[in-house]
Amino acid sequence: MQFLDAAPRFLFFTGKGGVGKTSLACASAIRLAAAGRKVLLVSTDPASNVAQVFEQPIGNVVTPIAAVPNLSALEIDPEAAAQAYRDRIVGPVRGVLPEDVVRGIEEQLSGACTTEIAAFDEFTALLTDGELVRGFDHIVFDTAPTGHTIRLLQLPGAWSGFLDTNANGASCLGPLSGLEKQRVQYRAAVEALADAQRTRLVLVARAQASTLREVVRTHEELAAIGLVRQHLVVNGVMPEGEAGRDPLAAAIVRREAAALANLPEGLRGLPIDRVPLMPFNLVGLPALQALLDPAARGPAEAPAQTAQHPSLPDLAALVDDIAADGHGLVMLMGKGGVGKTTLAAAVAVELARRGLPVHLTTSDPAAHLAETLEGSLDGLTVSRIDPKAETERYRRHVLETKGRELDAQGRALLEEDLRSPCTEEIAVFQAFSRVIREAGRKFVVMDTAPTGHTLLLLDATGAYHREIARNMDKSGVAHYTTPMMQLQDPQRTKVLIVTLAETTPVLEAARLQDDLRRAGIEPWAWIVNNSLGAAAHASTLLARRAAHEWPQIQAVREHHARRLAVVALQAEEPVGVARLAALAAPNPPMPVVAPA
Repeated sequence: MQFLDAAPRFLFFTGKGGVGKTSLACASAIRLAAAGRKVLLVSTDPASNVAQVFEQPIGNVVTPIAAVPNLSALEIDPEAAAQAYRDRIVGPVRGVLPEDVVRGIEEQLSGACTTEIAAFDEFTALLTDGELVRGFDHIVFDTAPTGHTIRLLQLPGAWSGFLDTNANGASCLGPLSGLEKQRVQYRAAVEALADAQRTRLVLVARAQASTLREVVRTHEELAAIGLVRQHLVVNGVMPEGEAGRDPLAAAIVRREAAALANLPEGLRGLPIDRVPLMPFNLVGLPALQALLDPAARGPAEAPAQTAQHPSLPDLAALVDDIAADGHGLVMLMGKGGVGKTTLAAAVAVELARRGLPVHLTTSDPAAHLAETLEGSLDGLTVSRIDPKAETERYRRHVLETKGRELDAQGRALLEEDLRSPCTEEIAVFQAFSRVIREAGRKFVVMDTAPTGHTLLLLDATGAYHREIARNMDKSGVAHYTTPMMQLQDPQRTKVLIVTLAETTPVLEAARLQDDLRRAGIEPWAWIVNNSLGAAAHASTLLARRAAHEWPQIQAVREHHARRLAVVALQAEEPVGVARLAALAAPNPPMPVVAPA
């Protein structure tokens, strides 16, 4: 594997949830340790399962891995770090500032930026403190800080006074005002990240066009701030030998080959490794050794026993319940790469096929609804909100208002803040709000919605909901509905959380649900997309993969979702009205392979 050749001291694995960062980081650490190197494996991923992978407790202390000589591990709990971080910042102002201002500060500090910055605060010493990591040849990090966080740490104005002057601003910069260590340590950490002799970034992806587009953005963002030593690992590639055994496997092989043949321009110059799809869960030392070492994979496993499983709940049943209302807002939410755009189109098509008026809208820059629909359908209208245009409009407005009285340093800080993910979500939501009012007379199906954290920022700052409410109260209007109120009303809005039947995507979806509930929004249903368990296949490899889906589907059914639909992985891309409609067809009973 090229990404391990002449490995530097620091290896960072980064990528979207569910692509295999943890497995690759663990397997790489094992391989380096087997070569006689002293290795420390560090996890800062909120969804990490390093302890489960190695089948032993680890925690927030350097812990030797019993089964692997030369390997130790450390788990930084980012949620605990973020809570301690919030307590340090909010404690001194509680009882001093008005309660609504304190609540606004707490909400600023509840988002992903705080978690990431707090985790960076924790592992900075691993990059800079020679005594702490003395004796280790390599430090392997399961997840890396984003380019946005690193840029913030490079801005001198981010270190003090932000909350004092911007307590009511929706921002990702607030967390930085709590950094208490000396600036020189952070500067040294950022320099270590950018030093190609000391650090290598491994971008982990799947062989899917949408996932590879996400990786391009990460690559460009990190390269722009000097982190240029990057490798691409395409994980979970279907072995070509499976194509002759099963039509679904053959279709996956074709799709993945096309995605890799049309690799985005920004990735073509990177060293690239491919790791094949494994038929087993990557838990335990033998499985991890086999991931990067073909010789350790052993002979082909015998087929497992099969049993008939009752029909899984399907999208058709959800659409039946949605259609019964005659109109309303349907929002599909979830992490990137889970198939929100396709499922939003499928729901809209099925509603329109039933003779109901539907407006389908998206803000996903990678979504091509016109191509997905491949034509028109009576009763269905389609629109797309341009995130870049909306964000630029919002950015100009903020700079012309908040930025008017700032000095050069303060304005630079504000401009950096306006490049954060929260800014785009706020701007896009304001554009979406113009569409929401249509839901009183037709169905509005919305793809790519803001997170609960962003909605709470809007609510806490008065940027939208509270501002409208205040103005309406002053005007004497007795009855009014703001977009936030509509989202919180289960009679008007149905939120569908989309995920995959894999450990990390389910954990991320559960956190999204918690986030929404804090905002007073109760998700109506979950959709588990691209399920092998709901698909027909004859491949032993796919059957074994399907068997490992059942614990995740059961976890969603029993612990997370009030309603559930499972959508099968399709042999052909769901493009065109007919194939989109097929996604909402009832699931047949499927034979289930028991895990070996």
